[in-house]
Amino acid sequence: MLQDSGMAKKVFVSGCYDLLHSGHVEFFRQAAEYGDLYVGIGSDKTIEGYKHHKTIYSEQERLFMVKSIRYVKDAFINAGSGVMDFLPTLDIVKPDILVVNEDGGNDEKRRVCEERGIQYVVLQRVPQEGLTARSSTDLKKTESRIPTRLDLAGTWIDQPYVSQYAPGWAITISLEPTFEVRERCGLSTSTRNMIKKIWPYQLPNMDPEILAKLVFCFENDPERSDGIISGAQDSIGICIPGLCRHYYNNRFWPEKIETCQDEAVLSWLESHLVMIPMEPRRPGCSVVEGKDITEPKVKALAKAADDCWNAIMAKDLKAFAAAYQASFEAQVAMFPGMVHPSLKFKVDSLKSVQEVQSSRVQEYIDKWSKVPGVLAYKMPGAGGGGYLACVVEDAEAFCNDPSTPSAGSGTGSGQENEKPIRLSIRRPGM
Repeated sequence: MLQDSGMAKKVFVSGCYDLLHSGHVEFFRQAAEYGDLYVGIGSDKTIEGYKHHKTIYSEQERLFMVKSIRYVKDAFINAGSGVMDFLPTLDIVKPDILVVNEDGGNDEKRRVCEERGIQYVVLQRVPQEGLTARSSTDLKKTESRIPTRLDLAGTWIDQPYVSQYAPGWAITISLEPTFEVRERCGLSTSTRNMIKKIWPYQLPNMDPEILAKLVFCFENDPERSDGIISGAQDSIGICIPGLCRHYYNNRFWPEKIETCQDEAVLSWLESHLVMIPMEPRRPGCSVVEGKDITEPKVKALAKAADDCWNAIMAKDLKAFAAAYQASFEAQVAMFPGMVHPSLKFKVDSLKSVQEVQSSRVQEYIDKWSKVPGVLAYKMPGAGGGGYLACVVEDAEAFCNDPSTPSAGSGTGSGQENEKPIRLSIRRPGM
């Protein structure tokens, strides 16, 4: 029942409000229809204690934002702990009504209200008319702003078993997640998922190179059971904005890192790069089986990366496409499984293991290399599936041209409704 005329009743709600969104504001609006609205806000310590991650916004920032909403009479930082951290605030405000949303109520809250003579009201989650329904849980699943990375040239040089033959640069760009970042698709989702364990929604505001080193060390726990060291280009490519190259010489961490934040260069790259969605790399497939790493092949990889960087700096599209393609060809010469991965599976669980070809990568290459406007292509990351990252004459025209085929047509990949993706390079401060 909404408030009667006369003195307004006191209404109380409580929550974290760390990822403040329109659903919270609509909840406040509906709760305020019952009287003057007071809000209890979970402290930084409480949230870290029972949600096991640090807050995006400090308690003082959250208090400021909530108090600024016109439906709120006043707000407080809760002094308690756990899911019932609002009890001290409840006893200060002494409300007439406690309002919860449909998934925020419980028997303990109802019992507390009965003991104190407080009316207990449960509201359904109904968005403001014309707006999308929002919840913090859904936003955490779908709207993380953690970047991803695309490697342009020099892939594999970040592994000492490659750079021991010849030193060289790896070149990466950090990408805004403006598209669905699919798993097992060469965009360093394993590193990105490790980052989300510490910072679920966005990278912290700190020196990018130090941040990249922290991520690299966190991912490569010395006690990880598989014994694999993830290459540093993943953490560097994600954490350092813009265009970046990093120099490897028989060590896991690069000797030097150079960046380019020139807007003209970054915009030029965006106008000539697209990604074609393919089927993900299949579980169990190997891209390192049959590797053949020799000094001439590694030197070819290093030269292609040098040529690629110089072409980008000169904004020379023809030279960029040639170096980009040469880098990929050098990678495949060492790791043919990037294009032709094998899948090991047991024919008889007790006796034998059979190896089969498990990828349609070559079908995609054969198809897209012939599409007008495509100048060069490569597989991101270790290959084996995921995307074709293509250099094109004009990315906007390529993606908007109705004659450009869908990604899956003719491949049997199940991706028939997906179109080429334009890329957005992350700038400093984003």
